[in-house]
Amino acid sequence: MAAPPRNGGVLERVGFALVGLLSALAACGRDAAPAHAVPGDRGPAIVVEVLNASGKPGNARVGTRVLRRAGIDVVYFGNAPAALGIIDSTRIIVRRGSADVGERVRRALGRGRVEVQVDSARLLDASVLLGADFAPRQDFHP
Repeated sequence: MAAPPRNGGVLERVGFALVGLLSALAACGRDAAPAHAVPGDRGPAIVVEVLNASGKPGNARVGTRVLRRAGIDVVYFGNAPAALGIIDSTRIIVRRGSADVGERVRRALGRGRVEVQVDSARLLDASVLLGADFAPRQDFHP
């Protein structure tokens, strides 16, 4: 026969309370919505590259954040080729699909001119060339 606990069962009560607390925390996190948009959750997934042609350092990274928050999948960001130079206005070049792809990217950025130049060699839906007109909201920074 086991000896009765001398602490009045306090350790058992703490164990039960801990299990209950962990169960409650696990149940709270199950139905939580994602903090940011997931590519493809607002329609078909769009795959883009973001190239900085504005001459302002860090714009490609900021543009990437803007697009990713809108649920657009950015697979590459960086500077535009030097031969392109600095452009005045943002261009969205659709590489595969229809102009609707470019319009969705344009809405996410809040600016840009959509052009369709089909290029089956690129594994992208669109190329985004950020021009000097790209000025994101203040909550984005490099």
